[in-house]
Amino acid sequence: MKNLNKEDYKICVVGLGYVGLPLAARFSSMGYEVTGFDIKKERINQLKNQIDVNNDLSEKNLKALSEKSKLTSSIDEIDNNNIYIVTVPTPINDDKTPDLKPIKASSELVGSVIKKGSIVIFESTVYPGVTDEVCTPILEEKSSLIFNVEFSTGYSPERIVPGDKIHTIEKIKKVVSASNKEALKVVSFLYSSIIEAGIHQAPSIKVAEAAKVTENIQRDVNIALINEMHQLYTAIGISTNDVIDAASTKWNFMKLTPGIVGGHCISIDPYYLMHKSEMSGYTPNIMRASRKINDEMSKWVVEKFLQFIDIKDINIKKTEITFLGYSFKENCSDTRNTKVKDLINLVKGQGINVGLWDPIVNPQELRELQDQGIKIYTEKPNKIECAFLCVNHDEIITFLEGYTGLIFDYKNIDFN
Repeated sequence: MKNLNKEDYKICVVGLGYVGLPLAARFSSMGYEVTGFDIKKERINQLKNQIDVNNDLSEKNLKALSEKSKLTSSIDEIDNNNIYIVTVPTPINDDKTPDLKPIKASSELVGSVIKKGSIVIFESTVYPGVTDEVCTPILEEKSSLIFNVEFSTGYSPERIVPGDKIHTIEKIKKVVSASNKEALKVVSFLYSSIIEAGIHQAPSIKVAEAAKVTENIQRDVNIALINEMHQLYTAIGISTNDVIDAASTKWNFMKLTPGIVGGHCISIDPYYLMHKSEMSGYTPNIMRASRKINDEMSKWVVEKFLQFIDIKDINIKKTEITFLGYSFKENCSDTRNTKVKDLINLVKGQGINVGLWDPIVNPQELRELQDQGIKIYTEKPNKIECAFLCVNHDEIITFLEGYTGLIFDYKNIDFN
């Protein structure tokens, strides 16, 4: 195989969200010719004007990307590339089964433009077999090319953590895989040239797909365990955090804290592997039990909150409960699948007046809540009667340092 050079590869990143945008920016900054594609024209126009509503890129990096790379929502402008990296979301349906429509649509789109010698790399989180059994046949049909002869595929699971400014894309080791040895060399070359932490070559695409869902399922199971303990310790009147602090003095204790599990990874990915597991005839008992515990955590939290209201003798007809934080995790503006929405709806369903302040979430994302009669604070509230702490953004914690009113913190329940 000839020596590999950056100049030989023109990269198109399909999907410019939390994963695709940093990836496109990183490839561009390392000297690659990059095209960023997103079906949302508004998103492309924002990026061209150096606006990133997700706050994933610094102004400097966003400016560099918009000046050096092509950003487009037109399919006609992406047919001159030979590397296509698909980073679209993989959500679930209402019945908790995988919703593969976005990745199927992306495969159809890419299949319609690839040429001989192209490599299509998927980064979207899926269950083992989706790339080979779902995406590849679509690519073949749409392109009329012969798989592993005229085009190849690869899979490199995204590992970006939204809102994390320390573990940025180049500092996270990348798992890579491909449909044949020649393609693996190219995929490895591409990622190793932009990832400082290095790469790990998985022996197959299915292994790489499984590795990704395994990462998040492990966290889901562990969080479910600590959530179950939190419910138990609250019932017997001791502090879960005190227990964790004591237990974590042993070197091999995994320190986790209770929480409501939302977002687009940990609360979604288990359903992908559970679906594949059930297709194969195996019942994933621990995964199912963990999902049930974490899914029902919101109801338990609201039960404790109503108990808090009763003990503190709060007049719910005259008191506004102000929720602090709306995104799915601290110091992150991502509101996808946030469980705070469930908390708000459950509390509001009790006839309680509700307000919300999240200093880092774009107010445009809160319009739906505002339309439902929830008071949205676009500035730091001057006065709060009773605070319901949901997300520990740094700005919220700083605000609470000077707060003397009532506060319900479900992670640190204390009714005294």
